[in-house]
Amino acid sequence: MNKQELISSTALKTIRIEAAAINALEASVNQEFCECVEAIFESKGRLIVTGIGKSAIIAQKMVATFNSTGTPAVFMHAADAIHGDLGMVQADDIVLCISKSGETSEIKVLVPLVKKLGSLMIGMASNIDSFLAKKADYILHTPCDQEADPNNLAPTASTASQMAMGDAVATSLLALRGFTPNDFAQYHPGGALGKQLYLRVHDIFPQNEKPFVLENENIRNTIIEMTSKRLGVAVVVDENKNVKGIITDGDLRRMLQSKNEVEHLQAKDIMSKNPQTIDPDEMAIKALEVMRSKSITQLIVADGEKYLGVVHLHDLLREGLV
Repeated sequence: MNKQELISSTALKTIRIEAAAINALEASVNQEFCECVEAIFESKGRLIVTGIGKSAIIAQKMVATFNSTGTPAVFMHAADAIHGDLGMVQADDIVLCISKSGETSEIKVLVPLVKKLGSLMIGMASNIDSFLAKKADYILHTPCDQEADPNNLAPTASTASQMAMGDAVATSLLALRGFTPNDFAQYHPGGALGKQLYLRVHDIFPQNEKPFVLENENIRNTIIEMTSKRLGVAVVVDENKNVKGIITDGDLRRMLQSKNEVEHLQAKDIMSKNPQTIDPDEMAIKALEVMRSKSITQLIVADGEKYLGVVHLHDLLREGLV
């Protein structure tokens, strides 16, 4: 077996083993799973997620997902918990403890302490007969008979299973809350995901200049309008500022290629009719989708037929939507 064959076979085996581990979780979505999710949903406190080793890293990811989807969550490292950080657990909090074996020394120390505080304990473990599974009020079973690495040692399939189970809990809570795209945007106001859900065209285009010419404007003034406003277009309007067409760099090139005499031409003679427009209240991501589908870099913003301005692809790039 050459190097490429070894790489390919190992990678495919990894993917298949991890996929099998995730598929095995279906049996764990049972009555106990539902009761566990309901307990978190009804809780007046936070969800404290803890673990050690690779499970601690998975716990941190889960906390990020829970918080971004409306479930208040805090990460607590299991080793730090038994050296003072347990003080972060409040009376109404629920503790979710993640461990593949459910038998690590830190977990065996931590679980009784949490139970002594009176907190509800949820265990996530591969071993259903483990210390953690037996002591927890609810168990989220993440069965894993084989890790994906060739030595069956490195946490791979087990952590993939834990990640998927955490997502299953988070999305179930999201569904119970009726969490909407607007709610998601509220928790992601500064990121590209959030902007896709709240940023509208009217938030962007007013900062741009507003290039336009009347239908009977001569070519010289039309070119000056296009270049001075630096958006690469001139929108052609009638006397009531209704959109009649658009002139782009491409229209100018076609004019020069097809006409020997251009001085007598007017804007209406070279404009592209029925240009693409977008309403100012449309989502900015919609503007991007239109630009991509039409292979254009500018969109006319219009209220019905009334010309309002231009939104440019560079505006959407600047906002991080691309």
